[in-house]
Amino acid sequence: MGRHPDAERRAQEPAADDARAGGRRRGELGRPRRARHGGHREGRADRGHPRRRPLGRRTGARGDAGRTDRVPRAVPRRGGVVTLTATAAPTASTTSSSWALPISLFSIPLGLAGLGGAWTAAAQLLGATAAPAGLAYAAATVVWAAFTVAYVVGTIRHKTGSFHLDLRHPLLGPLTAYIPVIAILLVAYYAPDLGGAARWLVYAAVAALVINAAALVAHWLKAPLEQNAMHPGYFLPVTAGPFIAAIGVMSVGDTQVAIAFFGIGIFFWLLLGAVITSRLFFGSPLPLPFRPVLSILLSPPGTAGLAWFAIQHGQIDQLQVAVGGITLFMLLIQLFFVPDYLRLSFSAQHWVFTFPLAVVGNLGVRWSAALRFDGWQVVAWTVLGITTAAILAILAGTLRDLARRITR
Repeated sequence: MGRHPDAERRAQEPAADDARAGGRRRGELGRPRRARHGGHREGRADRGHPRRRPLGRRTGARGDAGRTDRVPRAVPRRGGVVTLTATAAPTASTTSSSWALPISLFSIPLGLAGLGGAWTAAAQLLGATAAPAGLAYAAATVVWAAFTVAYVVGTIRHKTGSFHLDLRHPLLGPLTAYIPVIAILLVAYYAPDLGGAARWLVYAAVAALVINAAALVAHWLKAPLEQNAMHPGYFLPVTAGPFIAAIGVMSVGDTQVAIAFFGIGIFFWLLLGAVITSRLFFGSPLPLPFRPVLSILLSPPGTAGLAWFAIQHGQIDQLQVAVGGITLFMLLIQLFFVPDYLRLSFSAQHWVFTFPLAVVGNLGVRWSAALRFDGWQVVAWTVLGITTAAILAILAGTLRDLARRITR
C-alpha cells in the first residue's frame, strides 16, 4: 500500500539532516569546508596533498620521534658540552631525564687511566717514581666508580633504561663500551695486588666488553645506519676495546687469549676503518664542536701497538714496526687539525683528547726504550712531558669550570 508524498518527504528529512550533520563532523576532522569567499575549494587530499596532522597529535612508537636516519647536527647542552646528534633522534638529553649521566662523561676516567698507563711505562723503563701512575689510577678508579653507580641508578630509575637507549643510539651507542674498557685498564694495573682474584676480575670485565660489542654489532647489522651518523668513536667497542682486552689478559699471563683479541681488533680496524674514512672523506663535514672525535683516529694503531708490546714483552718485530709507522702517520695528520682544535671553546668535550694523548706518551716511552738510540731518554721524557702537560691542562680547565659552578 503506497504512502502519501507528504509523508514520504517528512520521513526522509531526518535522514537528510543526519547526513548534513555527519558531513560537518567529517569536515571538522580533516575535510575542508566551503571557501568563505564563494566557490567550493577542493580538499587537500583530492589535490594529492597529505592531510595536515591535527595539533597535539602524538606520534607513534615508529613515528618521526623514533627516526634515527637524519643528518647529524651539533646540539649544545647545558654546561657547554656539545654533542653530535641527529634531528628528531633520541639523545642522552631527550631520552633520559635531567638526572641521567651522559655516557660521554666516561671519557674522563678513561683519560686518567691512560695517563696512569703512560707513567707506569715511565716507572718501568725510565726509573720514574710510581707515584704519578698510582695517583692517576686512583683518580680514575674513584671517578669511574662514581660515574658507573650514577649511570646504573639512572638506568634503573628510567622506565625504558638509559643504557638501552644509549646502546641503540646511532651516535652514542659505541660509547657504552667505556664502562668495561676502563674496568679492564684498572684491573690490569691492580692485578699484582689482587692475587688470584685478578684473573676473575679481568675476565669479568672482558666478558662485559665482549657482550657489549656483540650486541652493538648485531644491532648495526639489523638496523643499518645513516652514513653521516658514523664517527671515529665506533672504533672503541670493536677495535680499541679488543686491543685493550689483550693488554688486560696479558696482565694475568694468558698470551694465546691476548693474541685472539688482537686478531679481533685487527679485523674490525680494517673493516670499520674503511667505512669511517669513507664517511669522513665523502660525507657531510663534522661540525666544529665535534672535531675532537678526530683525535680518536689515533686510538686503533696506538692501542694495537701497546697490545703488541705487551704480547711481545717489549720487543720490536716487523708487525710492531708496521703498526708504529701507521701510528706515526696518524699523529702527523693530527698536527694539521691543531688549528681547528685551538678554535674550540673549552668544554668537557676536550676529554676526548686525553686518551689518545696518553697513548702517544706511553708509546713514546716504550719505543724509545726499545730502540735505545743516543738520547732516547731525553726523547722519552719530552714526549711524556708534553702529553702529560696537555692532559693536566684539560683537568685544570675542568676543575676551574666546576669551581665556578659551585660558587655561583
